[in-house]
Amino acid sequence: MEPNVPEKPLSGIRVLDAATFLAGPFCATTLSEFGAEVIKIEHPKLDDPLRSLGARSENGETFTWLSEARNKKTITLHLGAPAGAELFRAMARKADVVIENFRPGTMEKWGLGYAALSALNPGLVMARITAYGQDGPYKDRPGFARIAHAFSGITYLTGEAGGKPLTPGAMALGDYLSGLYAALGVLLALRFRDLTGRGQYLDVALYESVFRFLDELAPAYAKKGVVRERMGADTPNIVPHSHYRCADGTWVALACSSDKMFERLAAAMDRPELTADPRFANMHARVKNRDAINAIVEAWIGGYPRDELMRRCLKAEVPCGPINSIADIFADPHYQARGNLLKVFDQEVGELVLPSIVPRLSLTPGSIEHLGRHKGADTDAVLREWLELDDAQIADLRAREII
Repeated sequence: MEPNVPEKPLSGIRVLDAATFLAGPFCATTLSEFGAEVIKIEHPKLDDPLRSLGARSENGETFTWLSEARNKKTITLHLGAPAGAELFRAMARKADVVIENFRPGTMEKWGLGYAALSALNPGLVMARITAYGQDGPYKDRPGFARIAHAFSGITYLTGEAGGKPLTPGAMALGDYLSGLYAALGVLLALRFRDLTGRGQYLDVALYESVFRFLDELAPAYAKKGVVRERMGADTPNIVPHSHYRCADGTWVALACSSDKMFERLAAAMDRPELTADPRFANMHARVKNRDAINAIVEAWIGGYPRDELMRRCLKAEVPCGPINSIADIFADPHYQARGNLLKVFDQEVGELVLPSIVPRLSLTPGSIEHLGRHKGADTDAVLREWLELDDAQIADLRAREII
């Protein structure tokens, strides 16, 4: 570490994570990896749903919780009780960031909305993540990532032509994207606070995060009336650009995104004459003759096991990659060399392998200090440190089920 460089870029930033499930907590996790002190708040009697999502480890916590609640201090606090709300307000005075994902109006009902908290702490940044946003006719509707996928338009595009709409890969894609946008928003707001001293709130809707990723969908419809339909593994404007099965039953992804790439593919196939065929001479022609060129490429790829097919493509500098299962990923030397599978040791569950931290910073990289902790593990310590409460006050709060 160079002299005068802080250990982490977010060292000294204090975050109250009052969110549940995934989008808000993932935002907080991302901030924690780069030095922010994150206090995860749970209801004294109601667990965060991540504690029960998926398979459980030896200590009873789910792998999802252990991974996505990493680096956080965990406390219990009944925000809906007046005494609990008062404690939260006291903590918000000393916080830099509050993250919440209750339905619009819930925090206001408890006296914990942005207006109330910013009056106590004008520099506070508040990240608000909901299914549909803080305003609009649907703001009060409940929703999760699956609903956001459907509403955003991505589910409509996912699946085989004429078939049932499918989930677009990761079940929680919308949660993770929204968490990243929220983290970006927090950093932008903190930068503005550095310049002006003024905090602000940010409004992230799950569906908007996904909708933002749908390339030309909106302008193409607005200008040309184009409604893209499901195409399976294909894409509308590039051919061949799909998934193909190899002779050994494995699959590869091929990305032939320009005429130059098609020339390289034709050379790898020992079919240079394809580039002179009017049906395939340029991208526009190939799109019009999608089935014909896909059939040719499919037959060629189907004649080789994946390793040999990859060798031929890469020799010709044709973008081609294996379609990996998680087992393939664990065996892949590139994942190993890049440190993408991070081994973390925990006293209770032993060694656990997690996706490593993104992005990589050359001078102040992120880190995982510990996995998700037991519920309320840090309640007493945090209340003492943040609010200077003594043992008797903490015991009274616990007796009244405020913590």
